[in-house]
Amino acid sequence: MNILSVLQKLGLESGFAAFFITDGGWKNLIMILIAFLLLYLGIVKKFEPLLLCGIAFGCLLSNLSYFVGMGSNALYHPELWADFLDPDGPYYHSYGYIMANAGLLDFFYIGVKAGIYPSLIFMGVGAMTDFGPLLARPKSLLLGAAAQLGVFVAFFGAVLLGFTGPQAASIGIIGGADGPTAIFLTTKLAPELLGPIAIAAYSYMALIPLIQPPLMKALTNDKMRAVKMVQAREVSKTEKIVFPVVVATFVILLLPSTAPLIGCLMLGNLFRECGVTDRLSDTAQNALMNIVTIFLATSVGATMVAQNFLNLDTIKIIILGLIAFGISTVGGLLGGIVMYKTSGGQINPLIGSAGVSAVPMAARVSQDVGRKYNKNNYLLMHAMGPNVAGVIGSAIAAGFLLSVFG
Repeated sequence: MNILSVLQKLGLESGFAAFFITDGGWKNLIMILIAFLLLYLGIVKKFEPLLLCGIAFGCLLSNLSYFVGMGSNALYHPELWADFLDPDGPYYHSYGYIMANAGLLDFFYIGVKAGIYPSLIFMGVGAMTDFGPLLARPKSLLLGAAAQLGVFVAFFGAVLLGFTGPQAASIGIIGGADGPTAIFLTTKLAPELLGPIAIAAYSYMALIPLIQPPLMKALTNDKMRAVKMVQAREVSKTEKIVFPVVVATFVILLLPSTAPLIGCLMLGNLFRECGVTDRLSDTAQNALMNIVTIFLATSVGATMVAQNFLNLDTIKIIILGLIAFGISTVGGLLGGIVMYKTSGGQINPLIGSAGVSAVPMAARVSQDVGRKYNKNNYLLMHAMGPNVAGVIGSAIAAGFLLSVFG
């Protein structure tokens, strides 16, 4: 036995050598380094760590196993995804074939492709959300609607940059500042863009404290920012119970494509408010939310394989996402300024920036900026109205785009 030739054979067959001898292997090495960067941002900088850590590790796993032959035990088989659940594909609903050939991350991805994980995340969000501030001041719905402006501006921008209608819709929804909604819509319309869209959506959500304050200061003056709002009215228990039932009924009848997101959001909220399902509410808020987050983040990260992620479209998506996010903030602020003027200076326009669907971070930013100009100002609960309205608004925007391009 020639020891040297054996060692040489082992070296050439290792994953380390594959980076350099496999066509395009260097791209996978770059993606692994990007995964390390995302882990750093999630763990050290605490940028959306519950999701970013899972996304980063999914990216790491997929790029480790993409070109290294691992037989039937492979983690990841992207070549199956083009046909799986595709009515025109040869393996549509051929679960036996998928079961025999798929790896662990392929099974995880089924929940993303079928829209299960984002819907279950919405159930948890509903169970954690108090719609009382919105009910106390229903006009907050207008701010949530105004904050969807970036969705449609980015949509037209994406079309001008050469993206197809479904791709542009998936990019535009980043402006809704709602990660699960962005994932849900993208898996339906443009699954090939899922990786960069998910990264852009969650990264900008984490950067809200950096992105929004400059825009808030640019569009408002000191007098506006110092407005102290009066306490909203008390919301009855009956109102809180009836609200999710009415919203689910009206919105789903208006836009049936919103049923998975709005239905689960309102079901979770009903668990919270009805008073007889505390155990279900607790499960939706904690155990279920945590389990689904693990599967969602890891499988979304697995779509960030080098051959799909490292291209010019990814850069365009990152830029368009930032534009969408900024314009959505501006839209909410402009709505807040209109309310400030029509109310005779009783509404602080800063709460308009919370109309983006990043609960409760956007509301906290409104509170923090307002306190700098009036130390007796407590805008958090007032900003929560537009904030939860933004959750509903982003789901409706996604449903509209899905009905048009789906």
